[in-house]
Amino acid sequence: MARAIMLQGTGSDVGKTVLVAGLCRLAANRGLTVRPFKPQNMSNNAAVSDDGGEIGRAQWLQAMAARVPSSVHMNPVLLKPQTDNGSQIVVQGHVYGQARARDYQRLKPELLGKVLESFAIVGEGADLVIVEGAGSPAEINLRPGDIANMGFARAANVPVVLVGDIDRGGVIASLAGTHLILPPEDRAMVSGYVINKFRGDVSLFDDGITAVGGFTGWPCFGVVPWLKNAGRLPAEDSVTLERLAKGEARALKVAVPITPRIANFDDFDALAAEPSVEVVFVRPGERIPGDAGLIVLAGSKATISDLLALRAEGWDADIAAHARRGGRVIGICGGYQMLGRTIRDPDGIEGDVREIDGLGLLDVETVMAPEKRLANSRARSVAYDAALEGYEIHLGRTDGPDHARPYVEIEGRADGAMSADGRIAGTYLHRLFDSDAFRARLLESFGIEGAGRDYRQSVDAALDGVAEELEAHLDRAWLDSFMKKS
Repeated sequence: MARAIMLQGTGSDVGKTVLVAGLCRLAANRGLTVRPFKPQNMSNNAAVSDDGGEIGRAQWLQAMAARVPSSVHMNPVLLKPQTDNGSQIVVQGHVYGQARARDYQRLKPELLGKVLESFAIVGEGADLVIVEGAGSPAEINLRPGDIANMGFARAANVPVVLVGDIDRGGVIASLAGTHLILPPEDRAMVSGYVINKFRGDVSLFDDGITAVGGFTGWPCFGVVPWLKNAGRLPAEDSVTLERLAKGEARALKVAVPITPRIANFDDFDALAAEPSVEVVFVRPGERIPGDAGLIVLAGSKATISDLLALRAEGWDADIAAHARRGGRVIGICGGYQMLGRTIRDPDGIEGDVREIDGLGLLDVETVMAPEKRLANSRARSVAYDAALEGYEIHLGRTDGPDHARPYVEIEGRADGAMSADGRIAGTYLHRLFDSDAFRARLLESFGIEGAGRDYRQSVDAALDGVAEELEAHLDRAWLDSFMKKS
């Protein structure tokens, strides 16, 4: 078996995903065959892996960091929230079923075998596997049957490194408190900890390290500053959306309404990276900015309920007014479905609402169907004759008169629709804006020249930058202890 370490957090959003990606890139740069692994992920930001199944987008990024093909086994259990207390369950890349939160707790022991099977597959031929936990091991109410943190670590005998986020405050208490409430067998799995997101003079935390050592006996493996390259990497989940701030005014404002089940919002990362573009994520209770040049409706894990939420916010009126002013609108996946005249769900796949009027900006209709379309795809922009690469991950079929004007062609197949004047468009293809040529042509249509830099190369460079920062700030002896050839 490959060597393995596991990063667990003292809470959610402490930076585990970026640290795992950075460590994967650091190991790969040292010549190791390294692979990422996350036993259980909860996110509607999904990707289609290179072996054709669904995984969390974060594990796709971590595979890129490791310079290896992505696999469904890197994230064997993916929970995709559909309601406040229920999720679709994806196991080893394919839909396993649906469960409410309480029912899922009873299901977890059954899934542990799949998790361990995938972990063994990921480790085959590797020097190192870097594992990411979920949430916190201190959530002891979820410990029975756990497969995401200590339950996995003990079953697979993988040493754990705790990550504490000093930026949110209370990091000494969170580490000491985790030590206090972990049962002895779980506590014994922890080999040390890392402080993440430090701002300022690192030496000011020397007394903090002494205090944590006194409370826990755990060694500190490093104090990591706020990683300047991390902001250039795709965000993992909706926790990040709650903290996204509006940037300074730029040449083009792109407004993206945040609906409750927004999915794959990392579709906008390449746009946001353009110096001339300001991407504004519009939160509940806010109006869609009247000066937005482009509104983009993102994907959704529950299109009908998100459309109802969009109307409850009054955003449908904002979008209609924007369109009357000659504004542009693009819908991606669920957002494309919302742009049509109606959405029908005869089998109740999404819930009790069997039919709903859409926004009526495209003359198409969507019928939900149980079969999920799941594919990595090469495509072409019909509007701009630009090559595209992306993925499809959706339920439902959409057709109608405007489909005769497809927005893209996916491997020769017409996809999406455009209005007669080309100002309203939709497609099922995710990662549309990642195409440098498409993005440049789109921005040219708004009068912006010189856009379309190599986005994928910029992400790759950011991963190298994160790896360099980690090597500079993490304990060298600790890194060398597991980053060595088998």
